Amino acid sequence: MIDLLMSMLRSSKQNERYYKKLGLKIGRYCEILNGWNFGSEPYLIALGDYVRVAAGVRFITHDGGVWVLRHRYPSLKDVDLLKPIRVGNNVHIGMNAIIMPGVTIGDNCIIGCSAVVTHDVPDDSVAVGIPARVIENIDEYREKNERLFLHTKGMSGEEKRKTVERAMATGH
Repeated sequence: MIDLLMSMLRSSKQNERYYKKLGLKIGRYCEILNGWNFGSEPYLIALGDYVRVAAGVRFITHDGGVWVLRHRYPSLKDVDLLKPIRVGNNVHIGMNAIIMPGVTIGDNCIIGCSAVVTHDVPDDSVAVGIPARVIENIDEYREKNERLFLHTKGMSGEEKRKTVERAMATGH
């Protein structure tokens, strides 16, 4: 709990440095927003290049169910069940998503907000839901939304607001 609170108080770059010291592998040009949690084994997590991790995302590298086994079977009193998580290149992981142990997310993927990713996600996929499932590929996502795109990246806040309000008023 204290670690999560500290991650919210540190800047994104400070958090990145902190977790890298703990073994988290982070590729180039990543954007990691505050409020995420790389769990108790960040050294089992690898993020590719151009990965964006939104606020509230949790990476879970261990299976907590062994708690029951530790107390039921004396020979298992000290076991852990750990699995790595791999995230490919050019991936967006939406707010409050949970990535479960052993999952690999391919290249060019979008993981929806609050998705619970329990299985591998193939390249070029959009996965949403609980549990997450692939609903379309990247090309389908683009085609479905292209008429709604607004070219506002890089605009000042005021310029973006005017552009967005104009588009909303015209039913864009």
